[in-house]
Amino acid sequence: MKVSQCDHQHDNQPHAFKVEEFTNTEMIVREDILDKAKELATLLTTSNEVQFYQKAEKQIATNPDIQVLIGSIKKKQKEIVAFQTFKNEKMVQKIENEIEVLQDELDGIPIVSEFKQTQDDINYLLQLVMSVIRDTISDKINVEAGTSEAPTSCD
Repeated sequence: MKVSQCDHQHDNQPHAFKVEEFTNTEMIVREDILDKAKELATLLTTSNEVQFYQKAEKQIATNPDIQVLIGSIKKKQKEIVAFQTFKNEKMVQKIENEIEVLQDELDGIPIVSEFKQTQDDINYLLQLVMSVIRDTISDKINVEAGTSEAPTSCD
């Protein structure tokens, strides 16, 4: 790590602040930070949302009716790509409508809709954790550095 300074002085005085610069090898994240991140990830996997998600995922993967619907949707999506290549918009629209019907049928299965809701819940939980981390770091930086902003130029 080295400290960055201007190549000039202000009123024959050096800058009152210094900015640390890091090489690529120094930017490797500290081991203790990674350990805490892994600990947090493990803790999150114990949440009710993640536990339900894992159970629902297994149920969906082993349910033949659901798998047939998913397979049909995937097949029709490939058909759309083919018809788009041939610029056959009528067939594309027809197949899109068929996919919509299949998707509605799939979404009507309780475990599938619960699975999707749980995905949303987990994403919300992750966003919440990220927001707490971001806000905590931001508050800590603002408190330690004061509220004044760094100068925009060295005049």
